This record gives sequence, C-alpha cells and structure tokens, in this order.
Amino acid sequence: DIPNFCWAEYGMRAGMPRLIETFERRGLPVSVSINAGVIGAYPSCARAMRDADWEFIGHGVHQKSLQGESDEEEMILTAIRMIEDFTGKPCKGWLSPGLKESFQTPDILKENGIDYVFDWVLDDLPCWLKTDFGPLLSLPYTLELNDSPVYAIERQNSPEMYNRLLDTLSVFEPELKTQPRVLTLALHPHLIGVPHRFAYLERMLDVLMEREDTVFVVGRQIADWYKAACPPEH
Repeated sequence: DIPNFCWAEYGMRAGMPRLIETFERRGLPVSVSINAGVIGAYPSCARAMRDADWEFIGHGVHQKSLQGESDEEEMILTAIRMIEDFTGKPCKGWLSPGLKESFQTPDILKENGIDYVFDWVLDDLPCWLKTDFGPLLSLPYTLELNDSPVYAIERQNSPEMYNRLLDTLSVFEPELKTQPRVLTLALHPHLIGVPHRFAYLERMLDVLMEREDTVFVVGRQIADWYKAACPPEH
C-alpha cells in the first residue's frame, strides 16, 4: 500500500493545480471544505484557492472525527477562526470530517455563527434543522457523486462518476418541471485529480455547462436562495 502522505502530496502537487485550472478556465465557482490545518501545511495551495475566490467551508482543523475530540467546541472555534483570519471573510458553512457529528454538534455550530451544514445526506433540496440556538440550514451533500466512496471505497472504474451524473440528470429531468434540484459534486484532489479520472470530470462539467437550466453556485448562494424562498418557522 502507498502511505497516506504520498496520496496527500500527489493531491496537492498534481491534483489541485488541475482542479484550480479547470474551474478557473470555465469561470465556475467552487466551495472548498478545508481542514484549517491545510492553511499552514500547504500555504501555497491555500493561497491559490483564496485567490481563486473559492468559498471556504469549515472542515475541522485536521481530518479527525468530532466524536473523538476532548473539547469539540474549542476545535470548531479554532477551525472557524483560522479560516476567517486567512480569508478575511466570515465562515458560515460547515462539513464535519467524515460527516460525523456528536449529539451537540448542530447546537455548537449554530451558537458559533455557522448558518448551514452539509453533514445530513438526506435530500436533494435544503431543509431546516432545529437547534437550541435557532434554525440551522442543512444543504445537500452527496455520497453518490463523491469520488471518495466511488474510487477509494468501491474502487469503481474511471467512467463511473460520469455515468452516475448522466443517470442522475435523467431522473432529475422530469422533476425539474415542478421544483429545482441541487446537484453536488464532491471532489478530492488525490482521487479525481489523477489523469484517467480527471478527463471524466471535465466531461461532467461540460455536460452541465451545456444545459440551459443549470446554474453554478457556492453553498452561501444556495443558503441565501433557500432562506428567501422558504424561511424557517419560528
């Protein structure tokens, strides 16, 4: 087996430049869920994402489950502060490492200024969650169009993500006549960034860009749209 640090280095040295270039060339916005520790460990990569105006979403300090933290709130606050200090912008979105929460996580997030979370993979549209500190918005995330389970766990062939996208669009097609759908692509540079898979990512982006009914937005824009369309019940 190749050590994990080798995959991380490949992702940063080869995968990330490909991702940044292809989204920049197409003029597409990106939300990046980032372990805040990346800012110090890979500063040039962090600066490149910031300079590309990607939306930074909290994702812990390191890739470690919140359930194993001795002080979960302090870790969440540290991650938020590190991102805000680096970007100069408020951090309003959160994706827990491994999508794992404790029973207190939603309350902690809402209490500390997080407006929307991606941990609840349960719908193709946003929905409201109740916390002790007010409503927290759940935004759609995906494990089906996500290169981590597809390639690292299921070990599917390179075209799998592309084929799943086409099948997903075929189901969404009639549904779009009555209401919108949020389609999320979850990408990791060390997985989708290898050449034999990256070619299919570019095809996926082109398919979506060719559609007249598709807009590309970051998490913050989805949250603002849904809040205006479906405000929470108090």
